[in-house]
Amino acid sequence: MELRTLRYFLAVAQAKTISAAAEALHVTQPTLSRQMQELEEELGKTLFLRGKRSITLTEEGTFFRKRAQEVVSLLEKTTAELKAPDELLSGDIHIGGGGETDAIRLIARAARRMRQDHPHVTFHIFSGNAEDVMEKIDRDLVDFGLFIEPVDLSGYEFFRLPVKDRWGVLVPEDHPLAAKGGAAPQDLLGEPLLLSGRELIRQELAGWFGEAYGAIQVAAEYNLILNAANMVKNGVGLALCFDLDCVASGLRFVPLSPTLETGTVLAWKKDQTGSPAAEEFLRQLRNTGEAFLNEEKKYSTF
Repeated sequence: MELRTLRYFLAVAQAKTISAAAEALHVTQPTLSRQMQELEEELGKTLFLRGKRSITLTEEGTFFRKRAQEVVSLLEKTTAELKAPDELLSGDIHIGGGGETDAIRLIARAARRMRQDHPHVTFHIFSGNAEDVMEKIDRDLVDFGLFIEPVDLSGYEFFRLPVKDRWGVLVPEDHPLAAKGGAAPQDLLGEPLLLSGRELIRQELAGWFGEAYGAIQVAAEYNLILNAANMVKNGVGLALCFDLDCVASGLRFVPLSPTLETGTVLAWKKDQTGSPAAEEFLRQLRNTGEAFLNEEKKYSTF
């Protein structure tokens, strides 16, 4: 199977018609149709449902599109790294975010400093759950993954970032909890709650609730805090989440009491040499982390 065939397939999947894909690829319709038929014959699977006006993917076609995109992305990433001039640090750095965390501040600071020194480096940020990010690390589709603890990283190298996320509950500003300095477990009993869908996170919250965890009312699960904020705003329930300093208008973040904090780690594939750009970014991030700790110590003395 040739790489060109994969590109042809992806173009058809995106355009949803042979004619539009052929025009974008600058090939004839008969040529493209024959290529897709030969691809289906080679795989022994039907990839397309051919209608009168458009083409849709079968279940096998949807799966194949995901894998084809990964193959093409990996080749483009590798080619860009090899073509980068030796005397000029350039290339692409791919970072997968396995959750929304305030630790992205450190990633952003390191990226800014690196771009100042090496303006030909481009960053690509991918957001997904922890399992998605791990899969992309394993397939060499991202250089680094940003994970919220607890997380099993036994198969990866990692760097623990010197910043912790504080847990709290997101409530409407007219809710009785909004006037309190902290929310205790008993304050949340009887309230419809929105929780993270990650099992390890749920276990951590269960430890904070203690015996009261069995009595909580779960109204919904979420994986993006902005979606959860909209659900809180529209009366679905109260969201247990991190303080990301991006609360929507009309809402208030109330920290949990007793305090519950979570760490964040940056992980990458074990026993693998990264691109020069990725190695330099890791060095910049470590320096940024040390500078952050020094700032925290300085202000804590006042």
